[in-house]
Amino acid sequence: MTDKSKMIFGNKISGKACRKAEKNKRKYARKYGDDSSSDYSVKITENACLNKPLGVYDVRIDEGRGEIPFDLKKGLIVGNIRMGFGHYRISIAMASAAHALGYTPYWMDLNSFPNTTCTKVIGAQNDLYSLGSRISQKSRVFNKTVWEPLNYEGFRQLSYNSSDQKNAELMAAVFKNIPKDIPVIGTHVWPAQAAVHAGMRHVVNAIPDNWPMALHLAEGSVHTIQTHQSYIGYRILNGMKKSDVLNPMPPESLVYTGHYIDHELVSNLEADCDRRIERKLSSKPMRFLMTIGGAGAQRELFAAVIRHLIPFIRRKKAVLYVNVGDYKKVWDELCGEIKDLDKMSKTHFNDWADTEAFSEATVDGEVSGIHAFWHENIFEAVYCTNLLMRSCDVLLTKPSELAFYPLPKLFLKRIGGHEKWGAIHSAEMGDGTLECTDVPHTLQMADMFLNEKELFIGMCEQIKLNKTIGLYNGAYKAVELAMGMKDK
Repeated sequence: MTDKSKMIFGNKISGKACRKAEKNKRKYARKYGDDSSSDYSVKITENACLNKPLGVYDVRIDEGRGEIPFDLKKGLIVGNIRMGFGHYRISIAMASAAHALGYTPYWMDLNSFPNTTCTKVIGAQNDLYSLGSRISQKSRVFNKTVWEPLNYEGFRQLSYNSSDQKNAELMAAVFKNIPKDIPVIGTHVWPAQAAVHAGMRHVVNAIPDNWPMALHLAEGSVHTIQTHQSYIGYRILNGMKKSDVLNPMPPESLVYTGHYIDHELVSNLEADCDRRIERKLSSKPMRFLMTIGGAGAQRELFAAVIRHLIPFIRRKKAVLYVNVGDYKKVWDELCGEIKDLDKMSKTHFNDWADTEAFSEATVDGEVSGIHAFWHENIFEAVYCTNLLMRSCDVLLTKPSELAFYPLPKLFLKRIGGHEKWGAIHSAEMGDGTLECTDVPHTLQMADMFLNEKELFIGMCEQIKLNKTIGLYNGAYKAVELAMGMKDK
């Protein structure tokens, strides 16, 4: 195989950058080992949370051989890592679309195989990213001088991709005993790169966000894009070697799909929006959903919003759902900061049946007060938000992967410069606000949702219109693309 760290889409990487990439790979190999010659066993098991609703099976590595075989005709691997909640959520969307289209989704998290070099390398990088995210929310100097530039321009450079390509060589071993003809959709670039290096024949690299960065390139795969702005940026590799004009990506390597959204949300979109409009016109309480990920990096901002909403909740003008994911400590800290929050709230903690029942009942039913959700299981922690989306009115979120979901959104301050383009795209599509970069503007926007009809109803109507042009069909298209590669 051609050394993908030295030439990327026909663009030569400098000798200095290549030597740095090689050095970085050697450093990881010394620290975590090099298991390239290992013959890991593969075991298929039912995913405890997602098998029943979405038909998802887990791919386990180095845990012996199981009795469930791969479906070689309709099987599709969703390759991912846990880095925050975003890549898991995109993976769930892909699995949902695959299931709806009659395929069998296999969940392969490269950050879940503790005995492998792959997981050790990914885990080390993930820990650094999580630490940077938390520090950036506490230190304006660090955010301005280190974190924003790294996320905005550092990850944008081809030299960064060169280093990742060398590291991916250490990740390929986990694919050794995966049938090479099963299509793979990587919802993070590392699984896509690892799959290509391992010789998987049909690889789709589902790119998140709306800011073109070389970080997300996996040459040898077909890249999918959620926005037209990103499509143009990736085609010409815009700014990925400073001001140089680069050889463009070949057209067959890049496909615009639209947003990666779960089948359950897309198929019920019109009915859910109509219910939102009816609640607003009937002056029923407005339902806000807060989803707190990233190890609770924005806890202080959420606390300010909760304090502001409490008087509206007491007067039955608002309802609040708070999903703290698998970070119960965040909820405990919020309760410590906000007087009587624990007494006002109904908790749905670590009881998946209760969460499912609540989510189903509130789609058509009435609800009041504050409802808090925490689940120790990572799948339940992430999927909880997806279930709650159908019955909520407004999602409060930073403009990351949730920026693309089809419900009205109030965008909080970003974590990382690349995220701001998610809010820009959503505002242009009419289904979300501009990014609110401080607490006063966030509270202003919350009041506009509460006190006006035009903004909120306009978003609901625009979401329905967006569906007619296929804006939210990206997951279906990515799955169809991956499965169609087998026929070529």
